Amino acid sequence: MPGENLRKLVDLMAHLRGPDGCPWDKAQDYDSVKGLLLEEAYEVVDAVNARDFDALEDELGDLLFQVVFYSRLAEEEDHFAIDDVIEGVHAKLVRRHPHVFGEVRARN
Repeated sequence: MPGENLRKLVDLMAHLRGPDGCPWDKAQDYDSVKGLLLEEAYEVVDAVNARDFDALEDELGDLLFQVVFYSRLAEEEDHFAIDDVIEGVHAKLVRRHPHVFGEVRARN
């Protein structure tokens, strides 16, 4: 189930940043992981361009981890949590598709 697997990843990130976690992960901040975020995004694009679906699966996981990482940093500072990110994108997609979820009907 996707929700359960996402929760496991979120919990893993919390552990990595926690008292008994990884010194490298605990030392990171918003700026120090920016390059990693871009690198992972480019690797997703490369995998898509190559139609390498094994690599795409792997790279999407790395990109998802960056989203979880940034969300953890924000949660530690009481800005927002991953659940807020998920809820926000869900609401945005519903809002942007009134032809699917509302009374408006698209012609094409």
